[in-house]
Amino acid sequence: MNGHSSGAGAIRVVSAGHAAFAAAMIGLGAQGLVKRDFAPIWPPVPESVPARTALIYLCALIPLACGIGLIVRRAAAPASRVLLAFFALWFLLMRLPLLFVSFTVDVWWASCQTAAMLAASWVLFAWLASDRDRQRFGFATGETGVRVARALYGLALIPFGLAHFLYLQPTVDLVPGWLPWPVGWAYLTGATFIAAGVAIVLRVLARPAAALSVLQMGLFTLLVWIPRVAAGTLSAFQWGEFVTGLALMAAGWVVTDSYRGTPWIAGRRSQ
Repeated sequence: MNGHSSGAGAIRVVSAGHAAFAAAMIGLGAQGLVKRDFAPIWPPVPESVPARTALIYLCALIPLACGIGLIVRRAAAPASRVLLAFFALWFLLMRLPLLFVSFTVDVWWASCQTAAMLAASWVLFAWLASDRDRQRFGFATGETGVRVARALYGLALIPFGLAHFLYLQPTVDLVPGWLPWPVGWAYLTGATFIAAGVAIVLRVLARPAAALSVLQMGLFTLLVWIPRVAAGTLSAFQWGEFVTGLALMAAGWVVTDSYRGTPWIAGRRSQ
């Protein structure tokens, strides 16, 4: 899919996922500024990290500015470039080292979240890259860049699914009470994430797999979090999960949009 404009004005939106991801970045940035703390997608951040307070504001200002920039015609390309670089650095400096030091659920779960956000940023950069970007960063733009981003997103989905099996009871506790067989739903949704991730990585039925992952995250938000938000029963931790879920859904939406024009049932050659 090639980037295209929504009109001749100052706004540039490539797809619905593009708009959703931009809104998610703006929301996360605003939340970080208001709370003066890391928005839910950034932790865990060790207390020993130098200039931690400055980093909090950096993690708020960059998504906020880039989120706005993503939908402004002249700023879209540089905004996507900065966002890609920021998520890549966060993954390399704040996620990978922790995986070797403390391979706990918080760390690898956060690593997969960052990978999904990085994937969406990469897709947008590949779409929105200027001619100069294509000359300087050809490996990260065009179809090559999009395919790498898709694979990264697919890899991130697999641990999401495994968590449903490894942490079965916490998953079961989130299943709405009016649904029968909560254990079955926990297993089914976990298996769905794993299957979707494998399909995307192998590029077999990748488009419906990506769409299914977004649909599942959307249904989870609608059935689990929205009723609790309406009832005012969310804990601080659950609020974080709710916000993170929205951001991940927007990221998955961007990746799914990257398959537009690809047959729903397609093999590796057409993807």
